[in-house]
Amino acid sequence: MESLSREEILSIVKLASEMKATRRSDPAGQLAGQCWALMFSKSSTRTRVSFEVGIRELGGNVMFLAADDIQLGRGEPIKDTARVMGRMLHGAVIRTFAQSDVEDFAAFSGISTINALTDEEHPCQILSDLFTLTESGLSLDKLKIAFIGDGDCNVGRSWVWAAARCGFELRIASPDKFFPPADLLVRAGGNVKLFVDAKEAVEGVDALYTDVWVSMGKEEEAAFRMAQFRGFQIDEALVALAPKALVLHCLPAYRGKEISEEIFEAHAETIFRQAENRLHAQKAVLSLLQER
Repeated sequence: MESLSREEILSIVKLASEMKATRRSDPAGQLAGQCWALMFSKSSTRTRVSFEVGIRELGGNVMFLAADDIQLGRGEPIKDTARVMGRMLHGAVIRTFAQSDVEDFAAFSGISTINALTDEEHPCQILSDLFTLTESGLSLDKLKIAFIGDGDCNVGRSWVWAAARCGFELRIASPDKFFPPADLLVRAGGNVKLFVDAKEAVEGVDALYTDVWVSMGKEEEAAFRMAQFRGFQIDEALVALAPKALVLHCLPAYRGKEISEEIFEAHAETIFRQAENRLHAQKAVLSLLQER
């Protein structure tokens, strides 16, 4: 999200809407004759399925490569892998830990490279979320979003950049030790407000958003994090303070932790439409890359 302009974000959201309305599988589509790789060091359900389906619906071929399937799992430098892949592939979708791995792969491969999640950002998720919000009749420049939970996770950081680029208000409710870094907030700018009380953050918002409290790679901190985030669950009491707000979750959801079972099921239609929209937003990204 950091590298995207407002105009690019709006064009992706607009094209995602068009692609959803006219969804089809086109063997002669924009990726016809191309072969893309999904290179995943982190496990995935929605990201893998949506990219595999999306690439095929645009006419391309796709291969899935886990870290242990290639020499990266044995310590080969990312730049060496990239220089090999760049001679054989037309594009790569990378889901990994270090943001630098995605950037280095793009630089050394010379092919289109999509960030499908790093510890730093999760841009494809936020693009599909913005599409979901506009699809629900909301205007991006007038949004008020309350992000409840770990404000320093990759999703929270990407929301900071989205707010800065699109000009909407983002409220992050989190224990102060889990706020986004101060230097990130300064660098991004925008209208981002921080709260240590979730109840103070939600009045008048258009959407309540949450993510897991224990992200991949943070499992050893699970007990500590569970204790820290008590009071930051999206539950009936919190939703009652913003009764007209959409409830969004990027999934997977751990009911009874970041969101209650009752609230999750009450808003399941929106949450699973949000998950479906990963396909359409990512197809828009894939399509627009062909125009560069």
